Amino acid sequence: MFLKKLALAGAVTVLSGTTALADCGLSAGNVNILGNDFAAIQAVVAGASECAGDGVTVSANLTTEHRDLQVAALTANPAQYSSAIVANSSIVPLLNDGLIRSLDDLVAKHGQGLQPSQLITIDGKVMAVAFMANAQHLFYRSDVLAAAGVQPPKSYEDVLAAAAKIKSAGLMDHPVIMNTKTGWNLGEEFVNMYMGTGAPFFKAGTAEVAINNDHGVAALNMLKSLTEYSNPDYLTYDSNATAAVWEAGQAALGIMWGSRGGPILDDEGSTEAVTGSTVLTGAPTLMGDNVASTLWWDGFTISANVSDADAEATFVALVNGISDDVVRANNDAAVWLSAVYEPSAASAGVSATAMSGANPYPMLPYMGLLHGALGAEITEFLQGSETAEQALADVEAAYTAAAKEKGFLQ
Repeated sequence: MFLKKLALAGAVTVLSGTTALADCGLSAGNVNILGNDFAAIQAVVAGASECAGDGVTVSANLTTEHRDLQVAALTANPAQYSSAIVANSSIVPLLNDGLIRSLDDLVAKHGQGLQPSQLITIDGKVMAVAFMANAQHLFYRSDVLAAAGVQPPKSYEDVLAAAAKIKSAGLMDHPVIMNTKTGWNLGEEFVNMYMGTGAPFFKAGTAEVAINNDHGVAALNMLKSLTEYSNPDYLTYDSNATAAVWEAGQAALGIMWGSRGGPILDDEGSTEAVTGSTVLTGAPTLMGDNVASTLWWDGFTISANVSDADAEATFVALVNGISDDVVRANNDAAVWLSAVYEPSAASAGVSATAMSGANPYPMLPYMGLLHGALGAEITEFLQGSETAEQALADVEAAYTAAAKEKGFLQ
C-alpha cells in the first residue's frame, strides 16, 4: 500500500516542455489542463508538456479558483479543457453532470504502467487516475512551544491550551492559522472537525443531512475557539496565505495541507529559525481518539465533451506527467502514488494522519452541496452574530433546498 511510503517536502524540478522532449507516440491532439496551483501539479503539467510538438499542443490553467471554473468549462461543447485535475470532492460535480468520460479504454491502451491503487473506479468504471495523496494535519514550531513550556499537541483541546500559553507568554498574539477563507476552505475545516466527532454527515441510506445536532455544535465551537487565536483576517486565509504567514514566522500552530510542507521546509522564502523548528505531525483528534481530518487523493480526469483524439492525447500526456522520471525528479513535492517514490523526512504529517485512522473525504454525489452550504453559512456564527444552532439550521436549510433542486431529496 502507498501508505507505507509516504513523504513530501523539498524543492521541485520543473521540466520545461515547449518542444517534444519525450517519445509519447502522438501525432496530433490538443491538451488543455485545468488544475490547482501548487508544486506537485506544476511538475505533472511540466511532464505532460514534454509531449508537445509533432502536431500536439499542451497548455494549462493552474489556479486556486479551479473548482469554481471546472463545471462551466467542461459543460461547454467542446469543453474548454480536455482534463480537469481533481480531488475526492471536486470530482463529484463532474460525475453528477456527466462531464468526464470513462477511462477504461485508455487505461487498457496506454495505462500499463499505472498501479491498481491509482485507478479511481466508480460504478465499475475507471473515472480518474490518482497520482498523489494528501491530508490536512498539524504543523508546529518546536522552539515556540518549548519557550511556552508546552508539549506538542495531540488533540484540538491540546492545541487550544498551547495557543493560550503562547499568547499569555507574549510570544505571539495570533499563534494559530488554518485555511478558513469563506467558501470551500472554510467548509473543509468544518468537515475535518466534524469527522473528529465520529458522527455521520447524513442519515443512513439517505441524502438527508444529519449535522444539526450536538456533534455539529461541538465542531463549530472548536472552530470558533481556534479562530480566537488567529489573525482577525482569518476568513481570507487560503493555502497560499497560511503558507506565507508560516514562512514569515508569524504562527506556531497550523492546520495546513501536507502538500505545502515542501515549500515551507525548503530554503526559500523563510529563515532557518522557522524551517529548522517546523515539525509536521498528525492531525489532532477531537472528542476522544477520532482523527479530525480527511484523506485525499489528487488525480486527473478526461473531459466528456472533447474529441476522442484530444482525449487520447491528453491521457497519454498526463501519464507522461506522472512517469517514473517525473516522480524521481520531484520526489519531495508530494506523496506520490508511484512504485519509485521514496519517503523523505517530511512525510510524518500525512503518514501519521493516515496511520491514525483518518477516513477519506466522503465521495457522495450530494456531499459537495453540503460542503458549499457550510462554507457559506457558518461565517456569521464565527463572527459572533448568531448561535451555533442557528448556523447549523441555516446550513441544513441551504443544503436541503439545493438537494431538492438536484433531485437528491423529495
